[in-house]
Amino acid sequence: MKISVIIPTLNEARNIGAAIASGTCEDGKSEVIVVDGGSTDDTVQIARKHAVVLSTARGRALQMNAGARHADGEILLFLHADSTLHPQAFNALRSTLLDPAIAGGTFTLRFDSDGFWLRVYTRFTRFKFRYFHYGDQGIFVRRSVFEELGGFKELPLMEDLDFLLRLRNAGRAALIDLPVTTSARRFRENGPFRQELLNVLLVCLYLCGARPETLAKWYDDGRYFYPGAARRKPPREGGTTN
Repeated sequence: MKISVIIPTLNEARNIGAAIASGTCEDGKSEVIVVDGGSTDDTVQIARKHAVVLSTARGRALQMNAGARHADGEILLFLHADSTLHPQAFNALRSTLLDPAIAGGTFTLRFDSDGFWLRVYTRFTRFKFRYFHYGDQGIFVRRSVFEELGGFKELPLMEDLDFLLRLRNAGRAALIDLPVTTSARRFRENGPFRQELLNVLLVCLYLCGARPETLAKWYDDGRYFYPGAARRKPPREGGTTN
């Protein structure tokens, strides 16, 4: 059961090496595909040493779809560039997907920083409630199911939630109790409680019908929610949630 690890990137030179290393298996039954959306730092040069690198227009969903089209694996695993897989992730994933009723799923979450609100946030990812799971936990899916669903909708935000909600219509969604470790950089920049509150608010607005384009603008410009905040730099990976 070959696993293709697909990593969308945009100016992730500091993190991409660790992400690739965590997704590399020496048994030859995995591959790592980095899909870059126009990095201006050394992301591509670093990634080419250890992975297949594709170049596309910017947009995380677009990049992940491009990686999936290029992949050879029966299983697709989408990993954020600022995240790393648990050492036992592949073994657990293969064991989980021995059950043909399981279409895909996610892992749990851990941050690279500690703190009360970060621990609260990660604890929720251990529950199977559908609205507690997002792309920063690593999304895995059978290739056949991914193609049946038409891949990710190319939205500027919430493409991960949209996909996971549709995935549940194709079969059971598994939750593997091993953490993906991801960067807490947005939580450090904005404060854990405020960032958590913003994330919850945006999800609620999306579920109520708000346009992803509008939510993406709000998410990427802290002034909408944090009085006195300076306008953000363009988001990494086409709108990463961390």
